[in-house]
Amino acid sequence: MGSTPASGLRRRLITLLIAVLLLGVTESMIGPYLVLFGVERLRLSALEIGVFVSLTAVSGMAVSVWFGRRYDRRPSRWPAVVAAALAGTGYLLLLLTPPYPLLLLIGMAFLGAGSAVFPQLFTLAKSDADGPGGGTPVLRSAWSLAWALGPLAGGALLGGPGYSGVLAATACGFCLVVVAVLGVEVRPPDPPRPAEEGGDRPLSSPAVALSIAGFALFHVAMFSGAVALPLYVTEALHGSAGAVGWMFSVCAAAEIPAALALLVLPGRWSRERVILIGMGLMIAYFVLVAAFTGIVALVLVHIARGVAIAVVGALGISHMQDLLPAAPGRATTLFANTATAGSLVSGIAAGGLSHALGYRAALLACGVLSAVAWLLFLLARRRAAAETGSPVAAPVPPR
Repeated sequence: MGSTPASGLRRRLITLLIAVLLLGVTESMIGPYLVLFGVERLRLSALEIGVFVSLTAVSGMAVSVWFGRRYDRRPSRWPAVVAAALAGTGYLLLLLTPPYPLLLLIGMAFLGAGSAVFPQLFTLAKSDADGPGGGTPVLRSAWSLAWALGPLAGGALLGGPGYSGVLAATACGFCLVVVAVLGVEVRPPDPPRPAEEGGDRPLSSPAVALSIAGFALFHVAMFSGAVALPLYVTEALHGSAGAVGWMFSVCAAAEIPAALALLVLPGRWSRERVILIGMGLMIAYFVLVAAFTGIVALVLVHIARGVAIAVVGALGISHMQDLLPAAPGRATTLFANTATAGSLVSGIAAGGLSHALGYRAALLACGVLSAVAWLLFLLARRRAAAETGSPVAAPVPPR
């Protein structure tokens, strides 16, 4: 018997789920230890490491945009395949302990391409399931699970074969991602919804520009808070590093059910409304973190942070894809790049705020940034409704 369209979609989503799990484990396996590799194996200074990380990130943003445009011109799994293959090759080249100029070249030409795999996978997953976020919440929950497992695997490898083992395993992980992506069937783009028939908005559109600005500020606040929090807990509250670990573990654990819960939200709830709730939770998180001094309370508050990250991370992608329905690759890349940009800015922002204002005030400043992000997204929501002529709180139309 031939397979039904529903069973075909399920198989496709499962294949993408495997690819996202593999990518998340692979990236999180090397992520916490790449800087240590630069210090201990390559003997780099803090400045040299900073330049390497920044150039790699900027290169990743540029490559992601290029691959996103390539996908929109001709939907294909090949951008994801090429990006993963380049990243895997780059980690193999690190095994040669290259000199610094060659290290920078490897970072920009190979490792940066790894940043393009994430948006490409979520572009391929567009509209693969019903619900406010399509198939994105399922994949987002898998991404959170992978980031809970990957650092443990990397740490185990580091304690055994060392950095060579971590780098080799990372290269193999990207190879497995390539194999998984090759098994994904590329579907033709969905027909536009009634509110989208007018075509894509330009990037200068207020709805698009305000959304990008809101997501970027949200990620700046999120990553800056992650930099300031350990210092606040250990130096201001005299807590332990283990307590900080518990906080981030609870946050990661909360992301998984929160992302899955998006699949069962009532149809009358619009994506934008839920995103605003998620951003509001991030504001509340920073206020409560700055107010509480008990370690147990601070651990529990991180549930709110995890829910906020899951909601914005899953539905933010779908929101950008709705704003640019004919360019899902570019839309997903724009959202992913707001996170990359936020990560780039966060070190300087958190360090500067903590030095000038103190750790508690720095966390409150992150709350203010989150509030500005909420306001910008609210304005984006209203402008999008005005451009389409639909009600502000319109539910997601059924397929």
